[in-house]
Amino acid sequence: MCGIVGVVGQEAVNQSIYDALTVLQHRGQDAAGIITSDGKRLYIRRGNGLVRDVFQTQHMQRLKGNMGVGHVRYPTAGSSSASEAQPFYVNSPYGISLAHNGNLTNADQLKRELYEQDRRHINTDSDSEVLLNIFAQELTKEGSYKVSKEDIFSAVAGVHRRCKGAYAVVLMITRDGMVGFRDPNGIRPLCYGARETQDGKLEYMLASESVALVTQGYHLIRDLEPGEAVYIAENGKLHTQQCAENPSYNTCIFEYVYFARPDSIIDDVFVHKARMRMGHKLADRILNEWPDHDIDVVIAIPDTSRTSASELANTLDVKYREGFIKNRYIGRTFIMPGQTQRKKSVRQKLNPIDLEFEGKNVLLVDDSIVRGTTSEEIVDMARMSGANKVYFASASPPIRYPNIYGIDMPAANELIAHDRSEEEVATAIGADKLIYLSLEDLIDSVKEGNSSLDKFDCSVFTGDYVTGEGEEYFSLLEEQRNDFAKAECHDHSPIDLSDTE
Repeated sequence: MCGIVGVVGQEAVNQSIYDALTVLQHRGQDAAGIITSDGKRLYIRRGNGLVRDVFQTQHMQRLKGNMGVGHVRYPTAGSSSASEAQPFYVNSPYGISLAHNGNLTNADQLKRELYEQDRRHINTDSDSEVLLNIFAQELTKEGSYKVSKEDIFSAVAGVHRRCKGAYAVVLMITRDGMVGFRDPNGIRPLCYGARETQDGKLEYMLASESVALVTQGYHLIRDLEPGEAVYIAENGKLHTQQCAENPSYNTCIFEYVYFARPDSIIDDVFVHKARMRMGHKLADRILNEWPDHDIDVVIAIPDTSRTSASELANTLDVKYREGFIKNRYIGRTFIMPGQTQRKKSVRQKLNPIDLEFEGKNVLLVDDSIVRGTTSEEIVDMARMSGANKVYFASASPPIRYPNIYGIDMPAANELIAHDRSEEEVATAIGADKLIYLSLEDLIDSVKEGNSSLDKFDCSVFTGDYVTGEGEEYFSLLEEQRNDFAKAECHDHSPIDLSDTE
């Protein structure tokens, strides 16, 4: 998962992009990058690490121009080399820079096509560089001396015809403007907004989540629809067009479960409200299936599950307590590259408050259970803190299948719920009882915020993939995503301190 942002302003945009990336830092902690344009030249800074570590004062001063693109990244497979930090750039045609969130499932095929048919060289293992070159090649076909909105939309349509998978994209054409688009299934999110300057002119921002816009003073206009593209010319004129032949909403439901910030709005659904409804429905399931429960206290596993946990406790009429203190300087364990590092970081990240556990029957609430590493460690911590019984609730259904659309959910055999019943998962994590939210209730929790969303990408729960990948693809994915492969490929090279002007 990654975070992307693009700004077309009336003055220097480097600070706005930086601030927006810090707001989107939860979407990727592996690398960060910004590229800006003053209409003549590009200025770029990329490197491994958090936004605050990659960009120092001297770097920000070099990022000149009124237009730019930013990116925060974590890798779903393979290398974490600084060379794969985004945005990417290609010289022809016009000079194009790209930031991408998602995953192309036919990247290997496209890479061969680009070499054999289009004579384009791909320099990294990133599917984002493949996507950039596909767009560039489609734009080259238009053959115009100066790019037009018709050329842009035709090129996006070409991308839709050739690329499979999930992608939300922000592109900057060095002298001409900014382009944003979503894949025809709208799996990954992208929205845009505007703000007015003191002299009455408009500035625009595109971002993965609405919170990046509103924190910078932009008014959210709307989410891009599946397959739709927006083109903001350097002069500030905005154009939109549907570029896909058969677009259909299949929004990733895991954005609402875990990835998005609760203060974001995605496809007209308030994430905070959706998580409240998840907690309420999870409580209803407990009351229906376990009416004589003996839960003394509900404790959230911070931070993502707090909203669901507090609503669950309120519906059950059980006390809600903060039982874990979180170390803010440890990254999300979901994004850690290997199992050993992942287990170690759980203990460093969370510390229990013993008095909230001692002698009590505790219901721990988390947003989801993926590998079970975090859950098992936390159940053990609760018992060591004196809990009488430890129950566990997940605000999402059992995750039994890998994600192929840009979320680092590993090979199926590394998912704790794969080929296990709920009772077997409870035993595996050491809980006295385990309660999952049903898929129907999860869908209803999100859909209640926007009834026009009739389909979602729920593939991690169902194994049904809207883009229809075959068995060969999943075998390759398993090779790339298992923990041993990541340990072999993870590059711990230092941050590249070079800057290109």
